[in-house]
Amino acid sequence: MNSNIEQSFEKNKYLLMEGALGERLKREYHLFPDEHVALAKLVYAEEGRRALQELWGQYITIARKYQLPFLATTPTRRANQERIERSGEDSTIIHENVKFLRELQISSNIEMYVGGLMGFKGDAYTGEGALSRQEAYVFHSWQANAFFEAGVDFLYAGLMPDLYECIGMAEAMAATGLPYIISFTIQKDGRLIDGTMISKAIEVIDHMVKKKPLCYMANCVHPLITLEALSQPFNRNDNVRQRFQGIQANTSPLSYEELDHSKDIKTEDQDVFAEYMLQLVKERQLKIIGGCCGTDHRHLEAVAQKLVMN
Repeated sequence: MNSNIEQSFEKNKYLLMEGALGERLKREYHLFPDEHVALAKLVYAEEGRRALQELWGQYITIARKYQLPFLATTPTRRANQERIERSGEDSTIIHENVKFLRELQISSNIEMYVGGLMGFKGDAYTGEGALSRQEAYVFHSWQANAFFEAGVDFLYAGLMPDLYECIGMAEAMAATGLPYIISFTIQKDGRLIDGTMISKAIEVIDHMVKKKPLCYMANCVHPLITLEALSQPFNRNDNVRQRFQGIQANTSPLSYEELDHSKDIKTEDQDVFAEYMLQLVKERQLKIIGGCCGTDHRHLEAVAQKLVMN
């Protein structure tokens, strides 16, 4: 039923990605992350499975309504080998998360792709605990291979703040032969958290890996901050325009530090958010559009509606 995700990326003007999961699970369902593997254990609990099914169901409904291909990723950003072993689990937890999402894909009756979500080993918002290129390749290969064995359609590196860990992770992902996406944590100065210019990060990673990422993105950042970052003179070139192709956006323009220590939800009206997203998408020709902190189905639908109308 599905075409290859790489083919879909080439032929479609827009692809929809999910909105917030973790934040909504805590706020709306009072489900909290495991101390080791965060949200990955929810597939083992009935209330967790039900909540995930409802949230993904909302996003799938939007994709169906607006006839957009849909990308969904397993809630496994913190489920690396080290954390999984610490939690007393094994690679089965990766397979169970993929299986659960695959079942939703089969029943969705839409063009949908199942992604394996991977993440930075240390603190994604400060870059603390970053791995070297070689360390990252070894560390992330286990999870990348587990996702390959579980049969995902693509791999997704979310919230990546450091160039060298990005390179090693990209090499580990590329070695599986699967399509993959690298999504940075960026700042309005146009750089990753470690200070690397977005343009430089894209150039270096593309040069270092045998199989290039499908594209690059940013997540957990407001569309206006992203637009400012991409408008920095050193990021205004054809390579960035062609290779930086998506966002999972926050609804707040606060900094990572401010959001990380906030005790309440920071959000904005869905129509205002959708206008900002449309401005970013049009000016930078982005293709993959999704939500992060502060978003829910209302924000995602407002964005989808504006995209198909323009």
